[in-house]
Amino acid sequence: MTSSALTKPQVRDLLAKRLRFCIRRSCSFCKFDVAAPRKKARADFYRNYDSMKDFEEMRKAGIFQSAK
Repeated sequence: MTSSALTKPQVRDLLAKRLRFCIRRSCSFCKFDVAAPRKKARADFYRNYDSMKDFEEMRKAGIFQSAK
């Protein structure tokens, strides 16, 4: 058994290699698990949003002092 049969561990550029992997994984997580659901929820909200109805409810509640 010779010691040349064993492979040497990677020491050089190990941090850079791991960072590239982790950054790619975190970007894909952010896109698919955070940004996409928020974008869909925002689109669903504004599809059925009636600004005049919301304004009237706030006016009746007394939020606006200048609109009576």
